[in-house]
Amino acid sequence: MPIPDYQAIMLPLLKFAGDGKEHSLREAVDALAVQFKLTEQEVKQLLPSGAQERFLNRVVWARVYMGKAGLLESPKRGVFIITKRGRKVLAEKPKALNAKYLDQFPEFVAFRALHRDKNRVEEQAENLSTPEETLESGYQRIRESLAQELLEKVKGASPSFFERLVVDLLVKMGYGGSRKDAGEAIGRSGDGGIDGIIKEDRLGLDILYIQAKKWEGNISRPEIQKFVGALQGKHAHKGIFITTSNFSKDAHEFVRHIETKIVLMDGVTLAGFMIDHGVGTSTAAMYEIKKMDQDYFAEE
Repeated sequence: MPIPDYQAIMLPLLKFAGDGKEHSLREAVDALAVQFKLTEQEVKQLLPSGAQERFLNRVVWARVYMGKAGLLESPKRGVFIITKRGRKVLAEKPKALNAKYLDQFPEFVAFRALHRDKNRVEEQAENLSTPEETLESGYQRIRESLAQELLEKVKGASPSFFERLVVDLLVKMGYGGSRKDAGEAIGRSGDGGIDGIIKEDRLGLDILYIQAKKWEGNISRPEIQKFVGALQGKHAHKGIFITTSNFSKDAHEFVRHIETKIVLMDGVTLAGFMIDHGVGTSTAAMYEIKKMDQDYFAEE
């Protein structure tokens, strides 16, 4: 039979998790393949990139969507388990689960809101888009979904893990010299609003002062002023304030009008840099776009 789409997989996947045990994706794929009566060839069918099995990819997306809706959760890496809400949904015995059904859950609505307006425009212009534009649009959707997933994971991590993440990211971005040097600098200061220092370049010609905080709600101007005051106490002129939340409008206005150079890195920006520099992420597939080499066909 044809490989089911990810929405058709949602309810069977939730029922599979209904035993309340932790399951890996591979366990789910094997069980659902039997339920959908897929042949070995169908299960092993690859995406065009050749990087992942098509059925596995659709099971992954079914799990992601139900995770956004709060029906499944991942208590630890590589496994998922049904939630209390997921059990309630099963008890209601729905005939099917799909994105429309999941819209009843606020968390899923918030997730979809990131893409809805863009998707509507894309749907209206679908017949006008070139293949390259369609590919780019798909890439951006996957990136935005990954960024949100990363940010949620970071917010749930311990403060010490967040400090290590900041070290890894700054080193990957070219700051701090070695991982050892950066690790010794970040998280040890605790001096007047400064969480650590890091070299701006590998030679250590200048120093950046770091504030790295997990936060709930917008960070407002007084917090930035406190950080600037700490920098002035060190006769420093450059600093980075990194947070998992957001900065208020007055905080951004404040840093634009002071002599001290302050970079504000909010949660969305943090997640974007993590993707760009491979921190907490790995490459799932690569697509090489080729074009005709006109020089090859040019006759002498």
